Amino acid sequence: MIDRVIILDWSAASAPKTGKDSIWAARADARGCTAQNIPTRAAAMDWLAAQIHQAAQDQARLLIGVDFSLAAPQAVTRALTGQGDAFALWDWLATRIQDDAQNRHNLRDVAAAANRALGDGPFWGNGAARDVPDLPRRKPASHWPEWRACETHARALGLRPKPIFQLAGAGAVGAQSLLGMAHMQTLRRDTDLRVWPFQDISDAPCILAEVYPSLLDNDVAAQLARDKTSVKDKVQATLLAQALYNLAAQDQLAPLLAEADQPGARAEGWILGLPHQTALRGALPAQVQPPRLRDDCFAMPQGVDWMPVDQVLAALRGALHPVVAQQDLPLDQAAGRVLAAPAVARRANPPRPNAAVDGYGFAHAATGSGVQRLPLVAGRAAAGQPFDGAVPTGAAVRILTGAILPEGVDTVVLEEDCAIDDAAVVFDGPVKPRANTRRAGEDMNAGDQALPAGHRLRAPDLALLSALGVGRVTAFAPLRVGVLSTGDEIIPTPDKPALAHQIYDANRPMLLDMLRKWGHKAVDLGHVRDRADQIARRFDRAATQVDAIITSGGASAGDEDHVSRLLRQRGNLTAWRIGLKPGRPLALAMWQGVPVFGLPGNPVAAFVCAAIFARPALSQMAGSGWLDLSAFTVPAAFSKSKKPGRREYLRARLTADGGAEVFASEGSGRISGLSWATGLVELPDAAATITPGCSVRFIPYAMLGL
Repeated sequence: MIDRVIILDWSAASAPKTGKDSIWAARADARGCTAQNIPTRAAAMDWLAAQIHQAAQDQARLLIGVDFSLAAPQAVTRALTGQGDAFALWDWLATRIQDDAQNRHNLRDVAAAANRALGDGPFWGNGAARDVPDLPRRKPASHWPEWRACETHARALGLRPKPIFQLAGAGAVGAQSLLGMAHMQTLRRDTDLRVWPFQDISDAPCILAEVYPSLLDNDVAAQLARDKTSVKDKVQATLLAQALYNLAAQDQLAPLLAEADQPGARAEGWILGLPHQTALRGALPAQVQPPRLRDDCFAMPQGVDWMPVDQVLAALRGALHPVVAQQDLPLDQAAGRVLAAPAVARRANPPRPNAAVDGYGFAHAATGSGVQRLPLVAGRAAAGQPFDGAVPTGAAVRILTGAILPEGVDTVVLEEDCAIDDAAVVFDGPVKPRANTRRAGEDMNAGDQALPAGHRLRAPDLALLSALGVGRVTAFAPLRVGVLSTGDEIIPTPDKPALAHQIYDANRPMLLDMLRKWGHKAVDLGHVRDRADQIARRFDRAATQVDAIITSGGASAGDEDHVSRLLRQRGNLTAWRIGLKPGRPLALAMWQGVPVFGLPGNPVAAFVCAAIFARPALSQMAGSGWLDLSAFTVPAAFSKSKKPGRREYLRARLTADGGAEVFASEGSGRISGLSWATGLVELPDAAATITPGCSVRFIPYAMLGL
């Protein structure tokens, strides 16, 4: 877990400077993200040391990202220092570079010394007025490798990193890298700092990594377009800090850190986030504010104590609306998204009349009954290869499936029904007008609504929109739903030992998978003990990351129901008592504008309440509309006498004869019944006597999106 992220956008300026091309530091944590402009490297290092010290006092784990290279190609490091270790290069630089409190430095002289030590040294780019012996202004011929492994990888992905050897010129990073490594060596000596990927960071309180803000270039450009007064360096640092913090908070940073195992990474370093640009971009917060729910949207209807299931569903449907932002997306990035506006056909499908079969085309008016003989014109019509010219009335042309009907052709006869007589085609008439042809717009015309707002895009929809020339769509951002487990008795993962009074967390993996299958972005908020302050902090953090929070357990009013107590004190809690079996309490609250759904702690009850209530509610919030429960009627293969007052959902599956059999026990602690079943049998609120052969409503898991 990373508690704070700092991104340092570095500068090699030779005098104090603010604004463009100066030092910007962004810090992201559970409270948000702030950025500040620091005029000198000395002041930046003092600030960074203070941040490390403060994090240690707060017992907060800190990740620091710097936008300069933390190593050179290993061959250069070994030749210069006698060692292949990146830290040897840091030490070599730190003992030679002088950089005072006013940003005055001797970097060019140190680079020239490196060139002399290396022979045909690779450093170049003297941007000063004075000539510096052994530091050429232009790139020299050199046998030294120019790129590190991570930079070669970045170039293969279409990125454009600059080599560490270029000290001046557009986009140069060499000067700031050499200065940065010298300062990082001093910081490393003075603080408990470990450097990824050179060192083991598994228990490091403070981690330093190399970052590349250009991984977010598209998002940076979009924000600068919205706010033309922003400074690019500030925007880069801020967005990258937010993205990395959000990934860490969602426990999704591990794949990025695993790149330490890439060939060459331990010796030459790696860029954190490469090649995970999509994950980084997906972790950025929405830049527009979506509509929010009212704080009292879950208020219990006046005079209502126990609520029937249908009344609960109607109340939720009336209280909720889409809470996610709208985005303009290319079609190839829109799979699984919900349309926020109708998709309208840009062209007809098919765009022109065409042939539905391989055969011969002609004008129907020139044919009749009996044997027909039509001379063939030279050439043919094929898909993507239209016939050049018109077909005279009384003649025919060879035509293939999908080919546009040439001028003079309105009917096609199937190839298998024809014979060729020298240069003519022969077939039996009469033939129906427009036989074996497709008219323009037969599927859909330009301007028609192809798909309505609220529709979730599937593979067939992508095919339709592509055919209609729809290259971009307006879609809702994915609904981000966090799942939090609480309780002293809970062991978060089954790979750890458990005492007799402890249980493994069954609800969190189940609910996370349900959310993914429903098309939402499932965010694992982890597990916290029954401590109000810890739960509150986790809620505070979650409110900055997700659009809705789901908890399980602690939702009633008992002594150990810490979640409901906290939500009642600080989150405008309403406990809906539902006429439902299994599962009665459904705790609904708002926490800093984010809805919280408190499900029962029993896994069977949590599953049923999530499927019956959370699924349609979250669908409404995601913009895809309310999902009514779908079921079909089957004969019962069981017997049961049911009391009135509560709707019941029984774990069930279909027999070979198509009847619904139910799990042997209705005990809500029997999780095996959920796995045994393939659906649920729904019994009505009223009293009922079920005998074999009676009609019952069966809801397959598939109809619940599972």
